[in-house]
Amino acid sequence: MRKRYQRGFTILEIVIVFVLIGGLLAFVVPKIYSQMGQAQTRDAALRIQSLAGNIELYRLEVGKYPDSLQSLVRQPPGVEKWNGPYAKEADLKDPWQNEYKYAIPGAGKPYDLISLGADGREGGEGADKDVRN
Repeated sequence: MRKRYQRGFTILEIVIVFVLIGGLLAFVVPKIYSQMGQAQTRDAALRIQSLAGNIELYRLEVGKYPDSLQSLVRQPPGVEKWNGPYAKEADLKDPWQNEYKYAIPGAGKPYDLISLGADGREGGEGADKDVRN
């Protein structure tokens, strides 16, 4: 009876496979993260539009713009025509879980509503870029 020899993978073959997989990941992973950042920026723009609609609804019902974004969630003292809530607490944070900056009056418009991007600071590029209404 003859013995059968089983041939397995050599260490060199395994190392070559890992190097190839690592090379592929080096190209693919940055593209995935880039797309995620762009998606979050688009999500922030959509959320700002929705929140701006809630602010306008508040203004139509109450007769003035809210003093703060918290006025959309809870009735502020002394505001009789409040018919909210106009937003949920979670709506007051951008996709990076930072609070929106709300300023009344705004620069050339009734109010400014701004997401400071992924870094949470003014300015920036890519995912760190500010998103404004």
